[in-house]
Amino acid sequence: MANLNEPEYYINRELSWLKFNTRVLEQAKKAELPLLERLKFLAIYATNLDEFYMIRVAGLKQLFNAGVMVTGTDKITPKDQLLEIREYLTQEKEVLQNTYHEIQKELENEQLYIKNYEDLDYELREKADEFFFSNILPVIIPIAVNATHPFPHLNNLSFSLAIKLSDEDNTDKFKYGMIRITRVLPRFFQVSDNHYVPIESIVHEHVEDIFPGYKLISSAAFRVTRNADIVIEEEEADDFMLIMEQGLKLRKKGAFVRLDIQENCDPDILDFLNYHMKIFAKDVYSYNLPLNLGALWEIVGNKNFSKLTLPPYHPKVLPPLNKNESIFRTIRKQDILLYHPYESFDPVTRLIKESAKDSKVISIRVTLYRVEKNSAIIQALIDAANEGKQVTVMVELKARFDEENNLHWARALEKAGAHVIYGITGFKVHAKVTQIIRQEDGVLKFYIHLGTGNYNGATAKIYTDVSYFTCKDDFAKDTTSFFHILSGFSKSQKLETLKMSPTQIKPTLLNMINNESKKGTDGRIIAKMNSLVDSDVIKALYKASINGVKIDLIIRGICCLKPGIKDISENIRVISVVGRYLEHARIFYFKNSDPCMFISSADWMPRNLERRLELMTPIVEKPLQEKLLEILQLQLNDNNLAWELQSDDQYKRVEVTGQKTINSQKILGDYINKIFNTLRKDTDANKAERLAKKLFKES
Repeated sequence: MANLNEPEYYINRELSWLKFNTRVLEQAKKAELPLLERLKFLAIYATNLDEFYMIRVAGLKQLFNAGVMVTGTDKITPKDQLLEIREYLTQEKEVLQNTYHEIQKELENEQLYIKNYEDLDYELREKADEFFFSNILPVIIPIAVNATHPFPHLNNLSFSLAIKLSDEDNTDKFKYGMIRITRVLPRFFQVSDNHYVPIESIVHEHVEDIFPGYKLISSAAFRVTRNADIVIEEEEADDFMLIMEQGLKLRKKGAFVRLDIQENCDPDILDFLNYHMKIFAKDVYSYNLPLNLGALWEIVGNKNFSKLTLPPYHPKVLPPLNKNESIFRTIRKQDILLYHPYESFDPVTRLIKESAKDSKVISIRVTLYRVEKNSAIIQALIDAANEGKQVTVMVELKARFDEENNLHWARALEKAGAHVIYGITGFKVHAKVTQIIRQEDGVLKFYIHLGTGNYNGATAKIYTDVSYFTCKDDFAKDTTSFFHILSGFSKSQKLETLKMSPTQIKPTLLNMINNESKKGTDGRIIAKMNSLVDSDVIKALYKASINGVKIDLIIRGICCLKPGIKDISENIRVISVVGRYLEHARIFYFKNSDPCMFISSADWMPRNLERRLELMTPIVEKPLQEKLLEILQLQLNDNNLAWELQSDDQYKRVEVTGQKTINSQKILGDYINKIFNTLRKDTDANKAERLAKKLFKES
């Protein structure tokens, strides 16, 4: 048997992620998508790349500087990874630029323009000038750099204009400085209903107004990226909230890891910047497009051009949750499983809102990882605490890039009287669970929600996730134990029905994979997740494939497993679905396990399985199992949004071959709409509910 530890059987994690972001960029190239949808994917691509450099590239640089030689099962050194990343991104830069300019040109055909100041007509220039003097000049910061004015601190992802000036009295002597463009200004100034101007082109035009008495020789827009990872010594923290605040301040001072700069800039300006920042030359990227494409959302949101976006989809509330009755009564009758965003997230919010007002509810417990800024769920929890209910909230302060928002909500909850837990030493709490305790007829009744996604009403409209409601006694017992583990001391960290990482999920997964492996060709595994990295799980999947088990993996992002290797992974197929909605659900099917279907907050990565508190939930009701299996089968048949991973590590778009086009996201949305519209016409509630189940099965 082959040695499954050989590095040739594993794909590098960072390079796999880059290929995921390439699939996002490919969406921007799809001619059949509306233009502003394509522009949106450029924004997503750019934002993803920012985070990749802030965290992953920054981490590789630290490993390289520390002399670390090997970091993963693929055995690629940090130095070689950095070289491959830079080469990959340098090549992809041309694709990015060409795609942007193609979309920009096509937008002009629709009378929507992104133009530099010098390309505007006289009337629009006057409006841009007026905006400069009334809104830009008062808030920008002109900075001279010389012996008495040191080079300023530049925050992570800050955007500025570097300038080269000459003195009117001495034109042979150059001065250098910059103009910091604050984030309170729009990235693209909307000079008319259909014209946008990059802010730096307006500032460039008025540099001599900002530095009177000096002549502008040249300027270049630039943007810096810093190491944004926060390392917290939790064992030494007396006040965890205080130390998190200090960590957030340190993030602004992390080492420079990338410089984005305007193409064809004056070499003297580049020398000036690098003299002070000392960024490695290969991490300097010059672009002939506006920097910070993540801000293209400002243009995507133009309501006057909604015809250039996909029709909005409105999530639906279906039976049994559409009835005008208490949500507690509905859950008592049956377990409920929702698939967002096709089915609305509102029932989750409603559960907590209703609990806050219900006089029979005595306790609410919930874990919060990422929530929106104006969270109806947190407001309901604050209301419940103010009403004197026992409210326990696990707010994960270490949720990357949400730390500041979570600190704000933690304080608000504490002020209202809630018991707030900030995390578990050494671990992130990534589980998504709510437990409501209600006094009914002299006994305590427990209502539980378990999910694959965050308690975030905003992302629930664009992420696909699963929600599960139950009041089963075994779930009540396990969720009580879980919250006791969060708030107290516990040496026994095992649950009975639910499975928890870091102690249970990975062993359970390995046991179920091995069980399928023993069944040989009668074995069957389908697993949907965001990322697959864990080498132990990959080896178990390889062994199952060798024994004849058919394995289908639906992995949106990183996949370190190589399918299609002769005599090893020939029975494994890996696809990635990238479309309008971010595929975020984790759903696992093991044919010969009992139960056979699970949902989870955890991807199959070492961080999720070994360094986080996560939950994996068995789904035991046959109709709910069938619903999840239908979702998986539909995605496996997708030939419009799906990409298939090849044995050479490349992804190939799944093509329509003599059959109808199957866009799994559109089909699900259309069927949920069909169910909803049918129900509105049918007054018989029981008949309507049967029809909803039948229609979903047909999908």
